[in-house]
Amino acid sequence: MDGLMDFLAHVPWWVWILIFLLIVALRDIFFQKAHTISHNFPVIGHLRYWLESIGPEMRQYFVANNREELPFNRIERGWIYASAKKENNYEGFGTDRDIYSHQHIFVKNAMIGYQTPKNHVNRTDPYFLPCAKVIGGFNQRKKPYRPASIINVSAMSFGSLSAKAIASMNKGVDKSQAYHNTGEGGLSPYHKQGGDVIFHFGTGYFGVRSREGTFSMEKMKILVDENPCIKAIEIKLSQGAKPGKGGVLPGAKISPEIAKIRGVEVGKDVLSPATHKAFNSIPELVELIESIADETGLPVGIKGAIGKLDQWEELADLMQKSGKGPDFITVDGGEGGTGAAPPSFADHVSLPWVYGFSSVYKIFKDRKLTERIVFIGSGKLGFPAKAAMAFAMGVDCINVAREAMMSIGCIQAQVCHTNRCPAGVATQSKWLQNGINVPLKSDRLAQYFKTFRKEFLEITHAAGYEHPSQFTMNDIQVNVDDDYLSSDLESVYGYQKTTVPFDSMQALHDCIYLGGRKVSEKTS
Repeated sequence: MDGLMDFLAHVPWWVWILIFLLIVALRDIFFQKAHTISHNFPVIGHLRYWLESIGPEMRQYFVANNREELPFNRIERGWIYASAKKENNYEGFGTDRDIYSHQHIFVKNAMIGYQTPKNHVNRTDPYFLPCAKVIGGFNQRKKPYRPASIINVSAMSFGSLSAKAIASMNKGVDKSQAYHNTGEGGLSPYHKQGGDVIFHFGTGYFGVRSREGTFSMEKMKILVDENPCIKAIEIKLSQGAKPGKGGVLPGAKISPEIAKIRGVEVGKDVLSPATHKAFNSIPELVELIESIADETGLPVGIKGAIGKLDQWEELADLMQKSGKGPDFITVDGGEGGTGAAPPSFADHVSLPWVYGFSSVYKIFKDRKLTERIVFIGSGKLGFPAKAAMAFAMGVDCINVAREAMMSIGCIQAQVCHTNRCPAGVATQSKWLQNGINVPLKSDRLAQYFKTFRKEFLEITHAAGYEHPSQFTMNDIQVNVDDDYLSSDLESVYGYQKTTVPFDSMQALHDCIYLGGRKVSEKTS
């Protein structure tokens, strides 16, 4: 035995490497059957798979130019990171964007812009930019709500995102007077860190789910009564990432904590159907909306990605006839988001935001319903120029998901669906989450929102307005194509948005429903 050990000790290191490579080669040729490349080219074939695995990182850091990447290019990500850190987010020596490219946005500035008077609220608070409409005001809900920020966190569930990511976002919206949409995973303790909350539920009814997997009004009432942070309720009809597709939450992922929050059983697979059980028609949807509003006193809205328009037309006709219906409509873009989906869905199902929103808005405008609805846009709108376009088209607020994730550290690794998010944002790994410093990251989300609002206000003032709600379709121009180079939004999309009632920024500041505060039943 001593002789064998002595012999092994004197074997050169390079021989051990050769022995290892020989074993790998034998395994590739005679034992593994899954990979043709490694069978036909033993050992060196593995190099191909390794290079492929690091390809996205190589392209992101060394190959792609500043404007080339999707879904968010380096310039866009850099602006969010710098804004969140309160760093210099300017660019020098002119734009490197091709300003003649299709869909490029131009905001028309006024010859003499809007000048804030000495005692104007934005002189003391340059970040103050609330929604110009009150959610639930028209339908006289018991608890109307005016969002104190025109930019807010979109629907992202605990389970999809980590506990620390959700907590960072909620503390961040509290610091920036925004709201936080829960996503369809239920209201978690991490959503209750001080910020306003929009409770969102989908076909799984998580958080308001009966034992049979259907919607429970009793649980909804208890949830709202016990959590005054909930300011409105949103029913998800579909989402941009995978409209019309359900999902399965594997039992292995259902921890006792997630089971308690979602109202499901530990270790048992949970199905989220493609369609709702609580309603099967547009009249039944409106009936559910009114029932929830009556029982909770809260405004109730719907969220959908846009495809066929016949049922949206049916909804508008019913609202016109009955005087009832959703208090707000969130239009999600087919650009997708944090929800993982098959490429066939992510790439092809539902319209991009500009096409979907313009189609739906026209339906409600034609029936003179736009003044009673708060329109919320969601689809890569977390940049001031894109927001200006959205407000000109009829949006009253915007929700951001991936932009919010980037403000707290997301690096666009695009592995949200693998539980291996290196930034700790979209993972349940405790180790990876440890990299998130909640107080610091909450400050960064808050600063991103504040910087966004400040720059958006500056663009608004440059266009001659006090509030973005005053933008019209003629204030924004886009490149169309080579024959018809550029035109305003009214010419491109075929409508002019309804004028939003607006008195002054001071009136919004004094509103008794701003940020959910309420001292009377009378709508401001």
